Amino acid sequence: MWFGVLGPLEVRAEDGGPVRIREVKVRALLADLLQHLGRPVSVDRLVEDLWGERAPADPAQAVQTRIWQLRKAIGRDLVVSTGSGYLLRAEPDSVDLWRFQALLEQAGASAEPAVRAELLTDALALWRGPAFAEFADAEFTRITVGRLEELRLTAVEDHAEARLALGADLTAELGELVARHPLRERLHGIRLRALYRAGRQGEALAAYAELRRRLAEELGVDPGPELLALHQAILTRSPELAVRPRTNLPAPAAELIGREEAVTAVGALLARARLVTLTGPGGVGKTRLAIEAARRLDPPDGVWLAELAAAGEVLDVVTAVLGVRDLDALRERNLVLLLDNCEHLLDPAAGLLTRLLAVAPGVRVLATSREPLAVPGEHRFPVPPLAPAEAAELFTARAAAAAPGARLDPAAVAVICRRLDGLPLALELAATRVPALGVRALADRLDDRFSLLDNGNRGAPARQRTLRAVIDWSWQPLSEQERAALCRLSVLADGGDLAAAEAVCALPGTLNLVAGLVDRSLVVMAETADGPRYRLLESVAAFAAEQLDPAEQQRLRQRHQAHYLALAEEADRHLRGPQQRIWLRRLDIESANLRRALTGPAPAALRLANALGWYWYLRGRYGEAHRTLTALLDTPGHDTDAVRAEASAWVAAFALLIRDPDLPEPADPDLSPIAQESRRTHLEWFLGLARSDFGPPAATAAWAERAHAAFTAAGERWGAAATLHTRAALALAAGDLTTARALGAECAARFLDLGDRWGQLKAGQIDTLLAQIGGDYPAAARGHERALRLAESLGLWTEAAYEYAGLGRLALLTGELARAEELHTVAARLATEQSHQRGRQFAEVGLGLIARRRGEFAAAERWLRSWLDWCRRFDGAAGVALILAELGFLAEQRGQAAECLALHREGLAAAQAVGDPRAVALALEGLAGAHALAGDRQLAAESLARATGLRASVGAPLPPGERGDVERIARLIRTGTRPDPVPPRC
Repeated sequence: MWFGVLGPLEVRAEDGGPVRIREVKVRALLADLLQHLGRPVSVDRLVEDLWGERAPADPAQAVQTRIWQLRKAIGRDLVVSTGSGYLLRAEPDSVDLWRFQALLEQAGASAEPAVRAELLTDALALWRGPAFAEFADAEFTRITVGRLEELRLTAVEDHAEARLALGADLTAELGELVARHPLRERLHGIRLRALYRAGRQGEALAAYAELRRRLAEELGVDPGPELLALHQAILTRSPELAVRPRTNLPAPAAELIGREEAVTAVGALLARARLVTLTGPGGVGKTRLAIEAARRLDPPDGVWLAELAAAGEVLDVVTAVLGVRDLDALRERNLVLLLDNCEHLLDPAAGLLTRLLAVAPGVRVLATSREPLAVPGEHRFPVPPLAPAEAAELFTARAAAAAPGARLDPAAVAVICRRLDGLPLALELAATRVPALGVRALADRLDDRFSLLDNGNRGAPARQRTLRAVIDWSWQPLSEQERAALCRLSVLADGGDLAAAEAVCALPGTLNLVAGLVDRSLVVMAETADGPRYRLLESVAAFAAEQLDPAEQQRLRQRHQAHYLALAEEADRHLRGPQQRIWLRRLDIESANLRRALTGPAPAALRLANALGWYWYLRGRYGEAHRTLTALLDTPGHDTDAVRAEASAWVAAFALLIRDPDLPEPADPDLSPIAQESRRTHLEWFLGLARSDFGPPAATAAWAERAHAAFTAAGERWGAAATLHTRAALALAAGDLTTARALGAECAARFLDLGDRWGQLKAGQIDTLLAQIGGDYPAAARGHERALRLAESLGLWTEAAYEYAGLGRLALLTGELARAEELHTVAARLATEQSHQRGRQFAEVGLGLIARRRGEFAAAERWLRSWLDWCRRFDGAAGVALILAELGFLAEQRGQAAECLALHREGLAAAQAVGDPRAVALALEGLAGAHALAGDRQLAAESLARATGLRASVGAPLPPGERGDVERIARLIRTGTRPDPVPPRC
């Protein structure tokens, strides 16, 4: 949240929207707390500041009321009560007053005019008018306002001095300032220097005479010693007043975009180090960044650029630029040398810098090179590619300049920026193609990037005119072994760890070769929790891949596939147990390589897909799994019958889990070719799990019993625990709460012993549902929150969607309809992102439940009916029974007796097919309402009594949060009065 007092009081939320505080006393309270930020203000002081001598009858209560109103507007956590009073807990950078003072301190600490000017520009930009504008006359702000106005004027003077030192022409604006402050001698002095430097000596002398006259007439004093000395310097045309050129840096042709933080960081590093080397791949913008960082420096003897790209003798270039005969002449100089493009003259450049830094202590060097110079005292600053937002900003600016009025589709721009790795030079080359292609066609043609980006700036050096030339400039100095390693690393998709690099390179001393390529900025190394990862920028990878012949490319793809098949098979062994989270993360990191390996030769690709089956299930990527396995099964190859049988089982299971009406009903796969009994049993269990909502409940329960017996007999502890969960869920669905509780507890204990967090999450869901059925909503909420933390820590977003919806159901039952809607909406979004139909159905049916309880009947009916046919086909009788019950209650509340009766009769049939007494009871409660609405109070009472008996028979009477419909129907039975239809609200 942002607070502003340098002008009218202003409060903005994190998204930038205004926070309105209308009550004057509450605004005054906030202003008072802001000027004492971080320090408590006593109640007595607040009473005096807000009311003065007209204090209310109960001052403490009045203050407390305003505090409550302020907390309601900006958030309770920001206004803190202490033993000494109240304080505002906000970061100083979020209050313009304190941000202004911090910027002034930073400017005062800098010796560089460019840095001071920039900081003071930012500081003065914070002012929107007079400080504490609406309270400027209040006694409690008087001292602060006076101090701030003086600070502001001093900052204006400091700002003018810094800009004048940079050569700015300030004569016009300083004339206006002097007119507003005619007796400020320092301001007059700055204006006199500005007039003189603009060639207006006569005006400067006249202005001095006018100031001297006014000081004498109005104050009876003479100008101070500084103004007297300045007057004398103007009279004698002192050289000290002249602005001397002290740099050969070229003026920028265009604005530098996306490098502000890097420019600041380089300047700060050069302030404490004498040699800073900017390293990075070709085209990343090292030179442009170095020039901008150097431009903001102001050493006494200037900033000088020495270009080495086409140089012969490094010493000759440097001495010529600095205007000296040898390095010893620099012994007393204080300057910055920018040594650009050192990579092709590394040894002579390193030798020169070693000598220069030794003989000239006042010289600092900013170098650019594609690899470090290895000089003692060198500080390396790796220049990264532009971040996505910055890359898009640069490309858009350059494309708009090349093709004014062109439509720059943001999605296509994002693709271009990503595929060109955020390299500024590549983006600028691409922008020149926009007039001919537009951004969409340009994005589509980047596979042929080297032919596409071959028309660069004619004024640029040859090595920077095309993308191919940029990379070739780094390729030429490489040894044969380094070139081989670079080419082989190009087979990795989005990089790989050291083991992957060694597997695909298969060269002696791979680590040393890769390290050398990292130093040359051709390979990017990133530190991760699992160790270093090595990646080629996409353009470098494309260049390297071009150097391989087809036979070598095929050998590399096979080597790559073999490595990732071994990784996936090892992961599959660890995804059921204590290392589950570690291996989920490893497979996530390697997802691009796994996808590439899946496009390799068919036999190994199908084995790889089988090894990834459980991973895809945990991640909720059912569609990806089904598409990949189906495509591989249709690909000719020499897979064994066992491998194909396993793949067919995964395909069938994922088709059942997806529950897409457009997918054909899967056939039962033949698992007999799978000789390994353990693997076959796991696949049979997984198929049964996917089918668990289909078919008669008794048959499903029998399957679960058989699966559990098979796992137990084989000593498969994980499988036995998993089938315990399945059996517990089936018992719960059938209304056998005692069995569900016992099986769920045993399942939880086993998964805890195994260390399998997915299993612990699933077992906990049984306990959570039992708590909800029993009306213990706090325990159910704790269970959902615990499961949500587990799901999010593992990245199981389909499970997270269920838990958000579960918390939403609890909010619904406790009457928190707004929170219920928010949680169900989050759940629906998560499930949709995962293409998880079952989770989306659960969440959106929940939105229908909420709408009905709000009386928004049209919206409720839309939500419920949109899923009814899907439930009839895919979700089994349980989902159908719930939706029909809800639609029946909806008809009853609308007074539609015939429709209500028909819906509840159909719902009763579905509930009886489920076999859960609670589902049957819900249908009977609905029928009671239908009979009562039709005037048959006797039959209605009998239906309600049967429902109550059924709930009691399984120990699950309706808890208070779920009794709304029953209580409404009971009133209808008692009074016999037909209710008026409730009008829908949309």
